Amino acid sequence: MIPYLLRRLVEALPTLFLVSVVVFFLTRILPGDPVRLLLGEEPDPKVAEEVRRSLGLDRPLLVQYASWLWNLFQGDLGRSIKDGTPVARLILEKLPTTLELATLAMLVALAIGLPSGVVAAVRRGTWLDGLVTSTSLMGVSVPNFFLGIMLIYLFSLRLGWVPPSGYVELWIDPKRNLLLMVLPAVTLGTALAGAIARFTRNSLLEVLSQDYIRTAKAKGVSSAAVVLKHGLRNAAIPIVTVLGLQLGGLLGGAVVTEQIFSIPGFGRLVVDAVFTRDFTVLQGVVLTSALAVFVVNTAVDVLYALIDPRIRYR
Repeated sequence: MIPYLLRRLVEALPTLFLVSVVVFFLTRILPGDPVRLLLGEEPDPKVAEEVRRSLGLDRPLLVQYASWLWNLFQGDLGRSIKDGTPVARLILEKLPTTLELATLAMLVALAIGLPSGVVAAVRRGTWLDGLVTSTSLMGVSVPNFFLGIMLIYLFSLRLGWVPPSGYVELWIDPKRNLLLMVLPAVTLGTALAGAIARFTRNSLLEVLSQDYIRTAKAKGVSSAAVVLKHGLRNAAIPIVTVLGLQLGGLLGGAVVTEQIFSIPGFGRLVVDAVFTRDFTVLQGVVLTSALAVFVVNTAVDVLYALIDPRIRYR
């Protein structure tokens, strides 16, 4: 297993390098001058030139990239153009919030999608199957921003069950933290629940048609044991794959949801960096998101071997 993980790490280095190249030069294409955003629309030319020189923005792009990459190899993601805060500190401050949101969304998705997919597979062709299939399709199709607004209107403004927006750290006030995170987690988890339900149904249907399942039924094994012990475990690999891909997307793609519910996570950090043309922050966030996707995908590969003993990494 260790040689396999080392090989995956070596294989990931070119990908991360390409991500760094793309994100560095694409951020420079964004319209707008960060110096003008810092000093105003009509700054003093001498002051603007001095600020540009202090930020290193007066050097050629290739020189800027080489300098940033060299600092990156030393563990330095640079400093925010906006206020000089180290980018690593900003990421460490925002990452736990996004991790919490992604974890809660994943739990919501599993709690809804997994049982629904099992029921749809076991009751194939019945009204339950049709209900799960149509509902999962609706969950995948509804945009996050629309669902989030509707949830705020119904459960916050109309019923008053939960606060509409905001964020409190979990270790400061656990109860209020969970109340504030319920609606964002449901918003993000709904689409994922639809995908999990569909993959669970299709994968489980394929497994339930195998000969060993019919043999287990002929030996008198209960239907619940056949489905949960023999069927679901063997159908788990496609489900785990979807979970891994979606979790990587949740870590870097919760921009809209965090904006709607005023959650200070990665999404808010990206939006603020784009509006202020804070290149170094944007580069650090995108690179960290790419690294998170790599870590999640590697963890999914390791889970394959734990789920299916026939899989071995040499």
